[in-house]
Amino acid sequence: MVDFQLGAWLLVALHALLVLIATVYVSANRRPSAAIAWVLAIIFIPYLGVLIFLLVGVGRLPRRRREKQREVNELILARTEGLHLVSHRDEWPPWLGSAVQLNRNLGALPMVGGNRVELLPDYEGSIERMVEAVDEATEFVHVQFYILVLDTVTQPFFDALARAIQRGVQVRVLSDYLACLMLPRRKETIAAFASMGAEWHALLPLRFWKGQWRRPDMRNHRKLLVVDGRLGFSGSQNMIDATYLKPGNLKRGLRWHELMMRIEGPAVRELNAVFLADWFSETDEMLPFDTSPIVLDPAPDLLDAQVLPSGPSFENDNNLKLYAMLIQKAERRVSITSPYFVPEESTMLAIVTAASRGVEVELFASHIGDQALVYHAQRSYYEELLRAGVSIYLYAEPTVLHAKHFTIDDDVSVVGSSNMDIRSFSLNMEVSVLVHGAEFVKRMRVVQDGYRANSSKVELADWLHRPAGAKVLDNLARLTSSLQ
Repeated sequence: MVDFQLGAWLLVALHALLVLIATVYVSANRRPSAAIAWVLAIIFIPYLGVLIFLLVGVGRLPRRRREKQREVNELILARTEGLHLVSHRDEWPPWLGSAVQLNRNLGALPMVGGNRVELLPDYEGSIERMVEAVDEATEFVHVQFYILVLDTVTQPFFDALARAIQRGVQVRVLSDYLACLMLPRRKETIAAFASMGAEWHALLPLRFWKGQWRRPDMRNHRKLLVVDGRLGFSGSQNMIDATYLKPGNLKRGLRWHELMMRIEGPAVRELNAVFLADWFSETDEMLPFDTSPIVLDPAPDLLDAQVLPSGPSFENDNNLKLYAMLIQKAERRVSITSPYFVPEESTMLAIVTAASRGVEVELFASHIGDQALVYHAQRSYYEELLRAGVSIYLYAEPTVLHAKHFTIDDDVSVVGSSNMDIRSFSLNMEVSVLVHGAEFVKRMRVVQDGYRANSSKVELADWLHRPAGAKVLDNLARLTSSLQ
């Protein structure tokens, strides 16, 4: 009996020591809500909780990766000294200058004028525009997509890359390792790049036998294409069939709706700098940055644009800080489109506060979800938003509204790959483009009006009376969002 009691007390002491160590370690540089969630997990499921934390609890890339990012940032800052003056600064709202400075301090890239930006809301139409751009290439084509798959829809893009190589154009390609591993036709896709002579590398590979290991759900979510440093594309769309070729999606009739941008002007070389940083991280090859001077075109229809990379290679949550600041500065209207809306505390507070002080705030999301846990987690935020006066529109099924963008007042927009969720803020490598221009916001409003016309509006009274089972699932799913 004495030995049994002693063993029990030793286990209790070991558990207490484990919790104490975990509390100190987990709490360091982590949001309180996330730290509490991890500590509770370790208290109630101690050994499994520790194992899960060791697997997915580290919120930054390995030190060498972060050192590479700092090295690139220093090169960019030296290259772009004074470049931020090449803009229409006198036309900005008074607060925009501080947002631009914030982005430059965090992501190293300047706001530059002289850009033409075309919105591409049609899925296959955007691929056609990218094919046209690649067919114009004379020097290089840089391709980077979270998901990149050769299928019947993307075949013309692959054919265009092959034609470019035949003309002597250098084609470099990056795609996320795990995302493509989990989708069909991976072998055929890689074989196509090898056959045409393109240089392809996987982003954030998980090959422990080569020392390439990190938190597995920390992914490179960026989508961009750069042609000759002259034409650029970025936004929410992956390079794959709109059904993502998944049997479940095909059975349910799901198709993705996206928004891409075609950019022409000085901002393209800043978009290319994001590709060059990722290329350096994966290959150790530092390709040259464009250092040619930029002269601001006086044409009144040209826009100022600033590229903001973010993710765990940086020491800060770059996009989180930008998004929260822009919402806080809004005076009249905020329109948010985010398919996966699981906001961090500061973003949620900024949205609710904006609505409470009279700003017209609207959120566009999907009526149907392709990821059950995220789908239920985001629904748990709707009641608080509705009570604050936020208008919520759910895009009609079976289409998944996958576009990611928002507009502030009448002249500021952000378009990119980043959802307004904790994963995009902290775990995924993303790229966003901040655009200033009233004419551009008008075009964005047309896109948002189209969403609204094809959506159902959520009413508070109806939402409060949804089935009890749905409420339970929503609230349970919300708890998992803090385990970051």
